[in-house]
Amino acid sequence: MIIMIDFGSQTAHLIGRRLRDLGVTVEYAYPDEALEKIKTCKPSGVIFSGGPDFVDATNAPTISMKIFELGIPILGICYGWQLISYLLGGEGKITTKEFGPETLHISNPVDIFQLPKDTCNVIVSHGYTVTKLPPGFVLIASTERVKNIAAYDPKRKLYGIQYHPEANHTEYGVDLLKNFARDVCGETIHPTELNPQTIIDKIKKTVGKKKVICAVSGGVDSTVTAFLIGKAIGKQLIPVYVDSGLMRPETDKRVEYIFTKLISADLEIIHAKKRFLKALAGITDPEKKRKTIGKLYIDIFNEVAAKQNEVAYLAQGTIYSDVIESKGSKHASHIKSHHNVGGLPKDLNFTLLEPMRTFYKDEVRMLGKKAGLPDDVVNMQPFPGPGYAVRIRGEVTEERLAQEIQADTIVVEEIRKAGLYKKLFQCFAIMTGAYSTAVKGDERAFAEVVGIRAYESVDVMTSQWAKIPYDVLQKISSRIVNEVPNVSRVVYDITTKPPATMEWE
Repeated sequence: MIIMIDFGSQTAHLIGRRLRDLGVTVEYAYPDEALEKIKTCKPSGVIFSGGPDFVDATNAPTISMKIFELGIPILGICYGWQLISYLLGGEGKITTKEFGPETLHISNPVDIFQLPKDTCNVIVSHGYTVTKLPPGFVLIASTERVKNIAAYDPKRKLYGIQYHPEANHTEYGVDLLKNFARDVCGETIHPTELNPQTIIDKIKKTVGKKKVICAVSGGVDSTVTAFLIGKAIGKQLIPVYVDSGLMRPETDKRVEYIFTKLISADLEIIHAKKRFLKALAGITDPEKKRKTIGKLYIDIFNEVAAKQNEVAYLAQGTIYSDVIESKGSKHASHIKSHHNVGGLPKDLNFTLLEPMRTFYKDEVRMLGKKAGLPDDVVNMQPFPGPGYAVRIRGEVTEERLAQEIQADTIVVEEIRKAGLYKKLFQCFAIMTGAYSTAVKGDERAFAEVVGIRAYESVDVMTSQWAKIPYDVLQKISSRIVNEVPNVSRVVYDITTKPPATMEWE
């Protein structure tokens, strides 16, 4: 067993997921309970996660120095490495900041750092740097701008890295974690596979004879959720699609197809576009938007439940990336309130049923496929629950919604024509709320700028912007400027995650 000490990283759970995929048992602990957890569990190793704080800041999470007296191997990642250095006499400061992809140069490829290549691409996200190694530590690797990005103490088996091996876009990250677990901690590596039947059995035991309202959107997460629940409880499942007017055109037809051809259930469709636009009127703050949408969804589900008997559960397609961005752990930073997590009202008339809550997008896809859903369903592009509302910066009005839908439709059409749609995790348009000058028909126009975002990802935790051919981008730009009213120009977002999030809001 390896214990993960969670200092609030967005990817602490993801580190554990990588280890569990290798067949390693992982337990989690917060810093203030770590020593007791270690005493009880007797782990073979410990990992310090990253976190949003600076190690020398007031009230920054820390850990007892006694942990270094236990003789247990420790791997510190990002904040975890900074904290090891800080506690053991190293020095650091807020200096060169790195966010996104960087090139790692391993100058001393020993121990767990014996990787297939000495130069590789890694994901970094930090604003604090170890500037002087603690006594006993040996430099392992650097990037162009940060010297002490990896180091270790060979005698005490203490390891520190400033990059994120758990990130999908980090090369040989899993190799490093495997080396630590197997070669240093002595864990046996036996890769595990997901089993949807285990989840189905748990749902059946949990729900019993009660009914479940399942919020469905036509997307991957809610469809897999509903599919597994349907397999567990049959006609006790009541899928509800709320047509908010904020989803992509013809989503209702897709939902009808899924819940008549693929899943046998009594689908209920609620037409509520006017209600959502009225509720969103005058709101410009992204957090308030999400919470307004989340509350209205719950109000509608309550109305549906009132017409049924024995509805005890509200099922949602919540996945782990939704949870952690909504401040899902004690020391985590609040990124944004997902409408199905942080956007929910405090008082619910249901017990939440979220069988996908601890899984990532790629795991949800695998579970759906293994359970019997076709590829065109499990591999569809995700679409946010709040829909176009979070792709319209500022107030959501009927006019701007129509602009967004038209621009977004053009993006999808041209990406499909180019044969790129299935290669992208997501592609969409954003009404940016920014205005610029244009010349149309020899006349001055001062109109809105439309942003385009397209990227590749696996688990939503990291992403790389897509290298779309220039001619495709030109076609998209020309069509949007010419076909969408009151638009001045089009810009292409080439920001990775980190630092950007997938959506603009």
